[in-house]
Amino acid sequence: MNGFLKHPLRVTGRLCWLAGEISLAFLDFVINVLFQPKVPLVRARAQWLQQACRRVLRILNVTIKTEGPIPLKGLMVCNHLSYLDILVISTVTPSVFIAKNEVKRWPVFGWFAQLSGTLFVKRTRRVDVARLNQEVEYVLDAGGLVVLFPEGTSSDGRNVLPFKSSLLEPVTRLNHPLTVAFLDYSMPEGDVRKDVCYWGDMTLVPHLINLFSKRRVEARVSFTRLASQAQSRKELARRLHSHVVRLKESLREDALA
Repeated sequence: MNGFLKHPLRVTGRLCWLAGEISLAFLDFVINVLFQPKVPLVRARAQWLQQACRRVLRILNVTIKTEGPIPLKGLMVCNHLSYLDILVISTVTPSVFIAKNEVKRWPVFGWFAQLSGTLFVKRTRRVDVARLNQEVEYVLDAGGLVVLFPEGTSSDGRNVLPFKSSLLEPVTRLNHPLTVAFLDYSMPEGDVRKDVCYWGDMTLVPHLINLFSKRRVEARVSFTRLASQAQSRKELARRLHSHVVRLKESLREDALA
């Protein structure tokens, strides 16, 4: 709560702004998702989430820079640093996310995740992973973009954690575009690892309030398209991890140049 004590007016103003945007987002959902039968549901939900995320990022004064071809469909894998990742990626391109089942219980974020068509998975249950793979295939066949964070959890960004391969089965069997992305943050004040990255035993509400106290956050997303796919999901997981690490190293070299 130190951020609130340092900037009480900024935090209070932004929280009030957020409350208003949440109300507008729910109204927008009713108008542009529930009553738009001509638009496929997968696309309507993803576009609704994109507009909502753009409005929330304006509250936080988050700017985004992108490099490489931005995907519109297929599967995209990305490193995972924070709940902010979803807002940034969705702002860049309409997306359907895969998330752990616990996200359903998060305040605000959980509601938005369910309304936007997020695919939830209980990673400890193999049967549930099989069910999720069918849902992923449905979104891919409908021309949607599915975003997966294969590290399985968020981190402080110092390293890219090993990728879990269980959710990559649809990609090895189906001919869909495959994109790799690397996401990184910077800020003029504060510590990205503590103030933006959400990991370990951090608690959502205090972390979010502290983030609201920061003047500005800069996000950078690098994309690269994979021309070929692996024959097995474990091989694919290793290849994807290698590509994400390569994007990370390239971004670091650019920063040092």
